Amino acid sequence: MKIEMMYSKLHRATVTDANLNYVGSITIDEDLMDAAHLREFQKVDVVDINNGERLSTYVIKGPRGKKDFCLNGAAARKVAVGDKIIVIAYASLDIEELDGYKPYIIQLDDQNCIK
Repeated sequence: MKIEMMYSKLHRATVTDANLNYVGSITIDEDLMDAAHLREFQKVDVVDINNGERLSTYVIKGPRGKKDFCLNGAAARKVAVGDKIIVIAYASLDIEELDGYKPYIIQLDDQNCIK
């Protein structure tokens, strides 16, 4: 049996841009992707703490060190620059893998630096 589990989370990221004229996705600083063990094109959920919006999209790499979180395409209508978001990735695990399982949880400050 497989169970869908939270794999990783970037908690309380600050939206730095919203680009309606892009084809879609969320751009995330590659350093922060590495910290959360996210891969480019991986499916994620994005939860906006400010307005309660919740959406699914995929990750694209942003420049290292810029601390960017940019919602692109239609998702840009669901957030505002400065909003706090949670980016959540999931994995399907066998029930035998669950003992001792721990997801990667990365908490961010207001400048998108790891706490």
